Amino acid sequence: MMNTPPLPLKHTAILACLLLSACVNLAPTYERPQAPVAASWQTTSQAGDAKLAAKEAPARDWEEILVDPRLREVIRLSLAENRDLRVAIANVDKARAAYRVTHAAELPTLNASASESREHTSNRASSSGVGSTSSSWKAQLGVSSFEIDLFDRLANLSEAGLQSYFQLAETQRSVRLSLVAQTAIAWLTLAADQQQLQLARNTLESRERTLSVTDQARALGGLAAADVATARGSRDSARASVASYSSVVEQDRNALELLVGKKLPDALLPPLDLLGSEKPAALLVDIPSDLDSSILLNRPDVLAAEHTLIADNANIGAARAAFFPKITLTASGGSTSRSLDDLFASGSGAWSFAPSITLPIFDGGANRATLDSRKAQQTADIATYEKTIQTAFSEVANALAVRKNLSEQIDAVRGVVAAGTQSLAFATASYKEGRGTYLAVLDAQRTLYTAQQSLITLQLSEQNNRITLFKALGGGTTEKTAPR
Repeated sequence: MMNTPPLPLKHTAILACLLLSACVNLAPTYERPQAPVAASWQTTSQAGDAKLAAKEAPARDWEEILVDPRLREVIRLSLAENRDLRVAIANVDKARAAYRVTHAAELPTLNASASESREHTSNRASSSGVGSTSSSWKAQLGVSSFEIDLFDRLANLSEAGLQSYFQLAETQRSVRLSLVAQTAIAWLTLAADQQQLQLARNTLESRERTLSVTDQARALGGLAAADVATARGSRDSARASVASYSSVVEQDRNALELLVGKKLPDALLPPLDLLGSEKPAALLVDIPSDLDSSILLNRPDVLAAEHTLIADNANIGAARAAFFPKITLTASGGSTSRSLDDLFASGSGAWSFAPSITLPIFDGGANRATLDSRKAQQTADIATYEKTIQTAFSEVANALAVRKNLSEQIDAVRGVVAAGTQSLAFATASYKEGRGTYLAVLDAQRTLYTAQQSLITLQLSEQNNRITLFKALGGGTTEKTAPR
């Protein structure tokens, strides 16, 4: 068995405990910077909010506001297949592994080794004139260059690694939230452009019929050639709109499938009447009056910036520790013998203990430059954190400003569509009865078509605004995963 003297090892343990008990953390105490924005937004809930959204608080997850089953399935596919999200997840896993590597430096590394050596001395080199061969065997356990973290240099580096992991975890959550919003908006944009395409096709069919009627009337001598030319020009304009929206719809689907990461089945595409349906794809996010801007502190991008600030403090602590002595310990214990049979016999024990201390005296200003660099980085990151909060506040304010008058705009344009429909009917009847001109019919068609296009655009804006506000408020889960 190994015969290692207990006294030196006992003294080593006592020394280590004393040194560890004297550890001093040189990192500055973290204080969250004051948010450079107003305390709240002055908001006024729309009349329809009460029946469309919950009263308690903004929705916490996308499934609470995105209720169309086709849209939900499309988003689930994007969360499973999107390559940008996969990159973000891989970066989090990489940061977790890097943290574990950094944290391992705080603990001693124990190595086991075994060796044999044989040495032959020639007749001429031997003092006795007789050649000889000797053997030795060694087996030992050892600790190599273990740093006793007196000033928490390693602990602060470990903390910086942990905060880097948290920062990337929040970045992943931000990518996930953005992906949900982008996918929903792309799906709704496809729905709007499909509806625009269908409107253009219906308009083209109507103008084809009008052109046919005018051609017949011209043949009978009842119309001037100018009316026929005008009708043909109106028909060709509708043809151009159909061709344009057909291209846009194809591009919309390509953009959506790029976000999803795979080809979508037709069953998951939005229906033609989606935006005009009484059941919207996205519900309203309930916003109480005088909404407290502190809710922005839970946005993933703001949390990511804050974790960077905490890591800066830890890096400053590690840079400060470089000015102080560093103590390392190398020790081993084991057995040595001239024969393998006696390697673990009584009296074969051997040990070594080699502490060392390094005191920085002159380094050309490298340590000071490193500390100044860490402080400058902290100053920059504080500005980034404040800008992130300001950007978040602006996004919410803009979304609320858009939301404030959207319902009134939609109601007004619906009125314009209704009036345009009546005007077209009156102009067409007057023209057929010979009391009106074809130009009046054409003007009524154009006015109605423009109003219908505007209504589709506003309905899309209203749906997109719900999603944008949900994202701006940091919607989504707030769970954290501890590094393993």
